[in-house]
Amino acid sequence: MTTSTAPAAGSDKPKAEPSLHRVMGPWLLLLFIVGDILGTGIYALTGQVAAQVGGVVWLPFLVAFVVAVITAFSYLELVTKYPQAAGAALYAHKAFGIHFITFIVAFAVMCSGITSASTASRAFAAYLSQAFGLGLEGGFGITAIGLVFMALVAAVNFRGVGESVKLNVLLTCVELSGLLLIIGIGLWAITQGQGDVSRITQFKPNVDGGMFWSVMAATTLAFFAMVGFEDSVNMAEECKDPVRHFPKVLLGGLVITGIIYMLVSISAVTLVAPDKLGEGETPLLQVVQAGAPGFPIGIFGLITMFAVANSALINMLMASRLVYGMAREQVLPAALGKVHSRRRTPYTAIGFTTLLAFGLIAFVGGVPALGGTTALLLLCVFTVVNVAVLVLRRDKVEHQHFRTPTLLPVLGALSCAFLAGPWTGRATEQYQIAGVLLAVGVSLWGLTVAFHKRPAGDPPQAGMASADNTPTP
Repeated sequence: MTTSTAPAAGSDKPKAEPSLHRVMGPWLLLLFIVGDILGTGIYALTGQVAAQVGGVVWLPFLVAFVVAVITAFSYLELVTKYPQAAGAALYAHKAFGIHFITFIVAFAVMCSGITSASTASRAFAAYLSQAFGLGLEGGFGITAIGLVFMALVAAVNFRGVGESVKLNVLLTCVELSGLLLIIGIGLWAITQGQGDVSRITQFKPNVDGGMFWSVMAATTLAFFAMVGFEDSVNMAEECKDPVRHFPKVLLGGLVITGIIYMLVSISAVTLVAPDKLGEGETPLLQVVQAGAPGFPIGIFGLITMFAVANSALINMLMASRLVYGMAREQVLPAALGKVHSRRRTPYTAIGFTTLLAFGLIAFVGGVPALGGTTALLLLCVFTVVNVAVLVLRRDKVEHQHFRTPTLLPVLGALSCAFLAGPWTGRATEQYQIAGVLLAVGVSLWGLTVAFHKRPAGDPPQAGMASADNTPTP
């Protein structure tokens, strides 16, 4: 497979863009993955999950963790086999060779990142207003702060992935401190005889059909807290040794976050009754107030604000690298694949994704609906990725790579498709939002096809088209 875009000697073709800077070692990659998974989801969704199942709030998080790990094995085989920045869209293209499917997968993943980052930006603005008593809720002030914050995220993103990931290290430590504080408060309260540990075995169904369907409905919420691991494959071209580092680091990051989620959910339901935990949008704040009433609530509010800021930064990193990868693979216009000669960052992709985020911040709200839609879109993408692993077994590469047991992608495809279905109790609104987004994607794909048309005699370009000998439209 040809992967170089450098022109031959004496060629009149324009000089190749500089490559991305490989700055991420295993520890930076681990913190990137942990910081991407942790964040807005666990801080906001614990109460909503408790409202679905009662005291066994940890069970949906456990089910979501298992599904995520199964799918992560598929990503590991593909990212070590094809260590390129395009991620799921690249895998779909190599497996099926249909540009329409490739674009829809890329569009769904990109939208999930931008939507998550935009939601986190609005949450950041709301927390900032509450922490400092600005009284901006319900007005244009929240939108304005969200736009300024997103512009700052874009500036950090443009400065360089090294700076972005270093900032991610700081923000990950901050958000980890908040969750470890919840765990510590819970353990201390339990040793002091406070709370009610017996709640962790109490099940209270929220829907007809018994425990199974209640847990499935709650899992569709909890799964939003587990997504993020897939973003790391879009940083493959900026990792020092992706083939060697990814397997241990990705699985290690998932295990760390899974354990934290279990302990946080157990601590939360031990100190606060499930029905009360499900009230409002700050469930973990209730846990701090119940277990450590003397702890300054404002400090925990700031920790939460930094946590959602980290989610925004990492999601915009992912979205911009995905756009860059797709442009270099001729699925999006080539202008979006330009790399800044000095900063070595995909500056046009950063600008494009930031403009989309501005639009979402300014005109779209509804954190729960957007969060559920993000999970829905990614579950569909995960289904495609799990199938792609099986299809691509016939494609051999020269280097050694990770190989997952065949049973796992089969289970991954079935479980992700199942959780994406309406039978789980997923809100109809989420399908409507996803439908509108995909309709926009189809329109953009049509424009992209027209943009990429070239004379029939032109040679195929490097990347996706040359990888499988299918012509670029």
